Amino acid sequence: MPVPKLAPDLAALAATLAPRRSAGTRIVFTNGCFDLLHPGHVRYLAAARALGDVLVVGRNSDASVRRLKGPGRPILGAEECAAVLAVLGRRVCTFPFAGGTRPIADVEPRGSSPAGRSPGPVR
Repeated sequence: MPVPKLAPDLAALAATLAPRRSAGTRIVFTNGCFDLLHPGHVRYLAAARALGDVLVVGRNSDASVRRLKGPGRPILGAEECAAVLAVLGRRVCTFPFAGGTRPIADVEPRGSSPAGRSPGPVR
């Protein structure tokens, strides 16, 4: 069963991932602004995706991007950003993310690749 490309919220994502996790699917988590997807992002996301069976991408909310990047951001809004991220492959799922550590606890990844850092090993 394919993972949905876009999860409306964290609860829906967690419910979708639970049976896959139980079946041994390796879930990797990362997050970021991604309001202007560039080749560095693509390389980073490809490397993170290679660490597991499913890559979950928390896309920062517009308010979060503005707070982190300043006035004039985001360049692409959350919906546009989600559409761009959705084309990255069938093993990628995105959901809205406003910051904090709760998504990591709810997603329960076998590995995480925090934005701005090289993906680490899947444990």
